Amino acid sequence: MLAAACGSRLPESDFEARGGARDARTDGTGTGGASAAPLKVGIITSATSPVGGDAFAGPRDGAKAYFDRLNARGGIHGRRVSVATCDDGGSGAGNSECVRRLLGKEKVLALVAGASLDYAGARQVAEAGVPDIGGQPIGPAYDTYPHLYGIYGSLAPRRGGELGWDGRLYGGTEVYRYFKREHGARKAAVVSYNQSASAAYARLVTRGLKAEGYEVVPQQVDFALPNFRAVAAELRAQGVDLVFDAMDTHGNARLCEALDAAGVRLTAKVTNVQNWSSSVADDYADAPRCRNALWATSSSRNYADADHPAVRDFRRAMERTGPGREGLSQWQLEGWAAAMWFSDAAASCREPTRACVERFMQRDTPYTARGLLLPVRYERRAEPPRERRTCLSVARWRDGRGWVTQGPGMERTCFTVPQLGYRP
Repeated sequence: MLAAACGSRLPESDFEARGGARDARTDGTGTGGASAAPLKVGIITSATSPVGGDAFAGPRDGAKAYFDRLNARGGIHGRRVSVATCDDGGSGAGNSECVRRLLGKEKVLALVAGASLDYAGARQVAEAGVPDIGGQPIGPAYDTYPHLYGIYGSLAPRRGGELGWDGRLYGGTEVYRYFKREHGARKAAVVSYNQSASAAYARLVTRGLKAEGYEVVPQQVDFALPNFRAVAAELRAQGVDLVFDAMDTHGNARLCEALDAAGVRLTAKVTNVQNWSSSVADDYADAPRCRNALWATSSSRNYADADHPAVRDFRRAMERTGPGREGLSQWQLEGWAAAMWFSDAAASCREPTRACVERFMQRDTPYTARGLLLPVRYERRAEPPRERRTCLSVARWRDGRGWVTQGPGMERTCFTVPQLGYRP
């Protein structure tokens, strides 16, 4: 249910506690004061939603773990980061209420690592000039409004009126080219819900597959009462190589069960970053064949790559928290990276004000969160790109090993591909 994209970043050096910084006002704007007030940030999450469970909680949990570790090391310029969270319930009304509370009552300096099914309060955040850093682009807000900085970056004008370029967004075909070149796939199915964000993403996937020469079999199911058995029967009859989806973990697991029951054998069942988690063994317990055909792609380093120092830091910190002890996920790692991004921005300021934080966010140098993210860029291009060189992080699930990184690594799995326009 996510929009696919790549992002932006900057030079980064580990910051330990730095003394001597001036104190900020307690109103969250960070414009001076005499007491060492904490820097307050807000995290809005659809922790409860129609999708169910903790589907959107990963970014929040990763960000909180980062801030906990940061505070244990002395905070930012000797000031701790205080986190105010809000569950919007997955509704637009709930989201707007969370925005009002965090901006009005809590007076947060910034929003961080958001994951909302309906980001209805985005305009209010933009009009208030509050930086929103590292949110998940589930809808089009991060390609529409200024002051909003999604985790994967954006090239759109973001003036706050029409989204993207004349109401259109653009995405590349690198994922489809990867499976075509590396695995010889030729026929793909795209399974989505009859829900706006899911359907919009499915349209983009379908266009990308066709642009790369695939034969495409589109399948849409009812969000409330999906008939996955009918989908599986059709995919078996069509002889598809790949299955792409625009669904949550629960929907993917039920689809996989139906595919196994129908005897469907795939080159790859390709899912999105939301479903890249250690809970695969349990979520797909009744679909062993499909489970071991699961692949995921993103613009962030595999959370299972414990040999990488930044991933190792993330894993150690998460293993100390409740959510981390229960399992790890790619969305947790991206929430950790979002919190790091805010913290680096705030640490760059003598006084952590919203304006100073945004100066860091708007720098020309891409940001990588110590190598956790592919270089994220924020540019305001008057015209959309026709093609772009894009790199991928690719992993495959293997029983007994978990998510195994594929290929030469995300910095070298790269393609120059066309950018295709679509209307969400």
